[in-house]
Amino acid sequence: MTGKLLLMLLLMSLHFPAVSWVGRHEEGHIAFQKGDYATALQKWTLLADEGNAQAQLSLGTMYDKAQGVTQDYAEAAKWYRKAADQGEALAQHNLGRMYQAGRGVTQDYAEAAKWYLKAADQGNFEAQQNLALMYEKGQGVPQDPAEAVKLYRKAAEHGNATAQYNLGVSYENGRGVAQDFAEAAKWHRLAADQGHPKAQYSLGVSYDLGKGLPQDNAEAFKWYRESVRQGYAPAQHKFGTLYANGRGVAQSNAQALKWYLRSAKQGYAPAQHEVAMIYGNGQGVPQDFAEAGKWYRRAALQGIGPAQYTLGLMYYNGQGVRQDNVQAHLWFSLKADGGDAEAVRYRDIVTKLMTPEQIAKAEQLASKWRAEHPAPNLP
Repeated sequence: MTGKLLLMLLLMSLHFPAVSWVGRHEEGHIAFQKGDYATALQKWTLLADEGNAQAQLSLGTMYDKAQGVTQDYAEAAKWYRKAADQGEALAQHNLGRMYQAGRGVTQDYAEAAKWYLKAADQGNFEAQQNLALMYEKGQGVPQDPAEAVKLYRKAAEHGNATAQYNLGVSYENGRGVAQDFAEAAKWHRLAADQGHPKAQYSLGVSYDLGKGLPQDNAEAFKWYRESVRQGYAPAQHKFGTLYANGRGVAQSNAQALKWYLRSAKQGYAPAQHEVAMIYGNGQGVPQDFAEAGKWYRRAALQGIGPAQYTLGLMYYNGQGVRQDNVQAHLWFSLKADGGDAEAVRYRDIVTKLMTPEQIAKAEQLASKWRAEHPAPNLP
């Protein structure tokens, strides 16, 4: 046997496993697409045990998303890691996601950033976007808005809608880059055209306020509507405001309440406050202090200052809620944190009606709330 023939046979023997792996992985993929998860699992498990990174990634995804198997984040992380260690970019990204969320592994932002970086360096746009967000928040890496913008831009230029939106937000806020409303609107439009609901809403705001774009009520309404169609709560709230004020649409209290309620039921605090005021004032609906109190409480718990003050008054007067000086003191105190003189005055009034034990309880509740809500109260 000649040396040339031996070399050819050697090369062929090296190539055959790779060809075999590709074909067998494809067989698993075909079974998966047909909904034959058992066959896919069998074929991919055999391949994964042989060290095939694609099969390891596929197994990780099945366990991650509960596709044909019981959801098992630890098992998903195990297979993602095996594929990631072989340089599989999507597995590196997915493993980073597991560490960021603490799914199947102990939450570890530094480890998440490490794997995102490996995937990002290979051009994985989702990893670039997620790593950018970590730089923006200082999670697992030193906070660096400029580095975040750099990474957002990489992913955005390749069409990643979330990165386009976040890059627009960076320009809008002047964070990591010079403030530029026109540039913000440009990136928001690119994301909005891909159906990104937050970008659609932001583009609507740009047209509404004439920030970075000519003021245009019709265009604002159009983009708000696109966002509303996807159920985005701030856009629903905005729709409520448009109907309440008759801006670009016929004024309608009923339509305003409809959209405020849709937003409020998703937990959007400004909408919850609007619903509370509508029921409290009997605006287009029968006056209902109990219903108002329910919504004031939900908004107050999220830090809406005026809702906290009004809820304090309701507890002080026993209007729509059971009279309770401890609760009144609590909500007046929280509103007073922002320096509101009326809240301070009413807190002092109710304090004179309370026992030392009641005052101590109210102060304890307020301290607990502040510890659980470190962000400043919303206006």
